Amino acid sequence: MIEKEKKTDLPTAEQFEAELKRLRYRERFIKTLWNTVSSLIVVAAITVIISTMLLPVLRVTGTSMTPALQNDEILLCNKLGDIEQGDIIAFYYNNKILIKRVIAVSGMTVNIDQNGKIYVDGEALDEPYVSEPAFGECDIDLPYQVPEGRIFVLGDHRAVSIDSRSTAVGCIAEENIIGKVVLRVLPFSRFGRVA
Repeated sequence: MIEKEKKTDLPTAEQFEAELKRLRYRERFIKTLWNTVSSLIVVAAITVIISTMLLPVLRVTGTSMTPALQNDEILLCNKLGDIEQGDIIAFYYNNKILIKRVIAVSGMTVNIDQNGKIYVDGEALDEPYVSEPAFGECDIDLPYQVPEGRIFVLGDHRAVSIDSRSTAVGCIAEENIIGKVVLRVLPFSRFGRVA
């Protein structure tokens, strides 16, 4: 009878060491991956909180604010601070976000002549941001006194802008304001403060 040799299935020391290295590498890789994913989730959550609560990010659609703002620009708003005459603000209107310039606040009186020149409390506004003054779509009774808790806004491209001159939009309630537009982020060629 022929005796069969018994083979052992035990790994050699080199094989055992190689397997331990592989397992340690895998464990470190999983730990690093988990830490990276966790960090990204935390950063994303903080970014969402900041952009929602303090610095909302908006995209310009349309031409009502040219030449100050162009279509498809990306902007940052500041929710903190007071809104003043001349500021550009973003606000909610009929489930949309509009961007316009503050012309007058509560209690001020606005008048517009037939050439589109704006007067606030009897004084003509100096508006270097308006390239072509226009009367535009205006169906409010002038002179117009801004009600309490409201803001009178106009687009810089007065001929095409639908704004507080129209009863369809009217004056903006302060609670509908998202914030003051402070920074143009994109395109990079126009990066900077918005005035």
